[in-house]
Amino acid sequence: MNRIINPLLLFLKGVAMGSADVVPGVSGGTIAFITGIYETLLNSIKSVDLEALNYLKKFEIKALWNHVNGNFLIVLFAGIVTSFLSLSKVITYLLETSPIQLWSFFFGLIVISALMVLREIKKWNIGVFIAIIIGVAVAYLITSAVPSETPDEPWFLFIAGAVAICAMILPGISGSFIVLLFGKYEYMMAALNERRIVDILVFAAGCLVGILSFARVISWLFKKYHNITVGVLSGFMIGALNKVWPWKETIETYVDRHGELKPLYEVNVLPNDYLAKTGIEPHFIEALGYAAGGFLIVLFIDRLANWLKND
Repeated sequence: MNRIINPLLLFLKGVAMGSADVVPGVSGGTIAFITGIYETLLNSIKSVDLEALNYLKKFEIKALWNHVNGNFLIVLFAGIVTSFLSLSKVITYLLETSPIQLWSFFFGLIVISALMVLREIKKWNIGVFIAIIIGVAVAYLITSAVPSETPDEPWFLFIAGAVAICAMILPGISGSFIVLLFGKYEYMMAALNERRIVDILVFAAGCLVGILSFARVISWLFKKYHNITVGVLSGFMIGALNKVWPWKETIETYVDRHGELKPLYEVNVLPNDYLAKTGIEPHFIEALGYAAGGFLIVLFIDRLANWLKND
């Protein structure tokens, strides 16, 4: 039974990671962490090394596949790619039509996720507390930054992909928000929706270079400084709540490449001030329900993962 359930569950985890990475402010790394595959993912990516290249040169496909944990990677990335291609339009639509509900869902998801990540700290000390504070501060500063106008040249898409993928595998730091800061979020969303293959391949090449390099760094930190690293990552998640707060007032706008007015700089406001400042209903009770939904889904995933481990 587990031979069927485990690959299906891993595929769904990939779908969830891809869905999260589409939203500026939510991290696929968060999903990987709370679903218990984070370190396995890092180690699998890290195994794409010189030894793997040597297997490839000798055309030892089975040895190569086992070395890079191919079954794990192919199923997970199939879920991520499926999500990117099928859900990018849905997520974009929800961001435009139901932003409060969507952000509330992710707010609840990240709150409980951060608390669950803190469980992974085996020994608490002053260094761990400092690491958490640093993580919170860094994530808050990143999510408070203002997006910029940038060129659409291939070299810049490559750089944006390389930097964004590093963020995508960090819980709390949103890769898609980094793409937004680079001024390429809408451009790449359009590329996905319009199937602009060249733009997608250049961006993907940047992602490949970035993830192969950065996964080694994070994996090493986990082995050498586990508690400190988990502290920083949980801090990232807490600091990222600044970005996913559901009620925002737009201070500055810009005209996108389609001639539509989009928010450039926003500030968080309290629900009871939201109507007066924006003229839009805060939907507070509804937002609480969606936040609770995100909260409960994480708890369900955690219980399911524990059940499968013990089965």
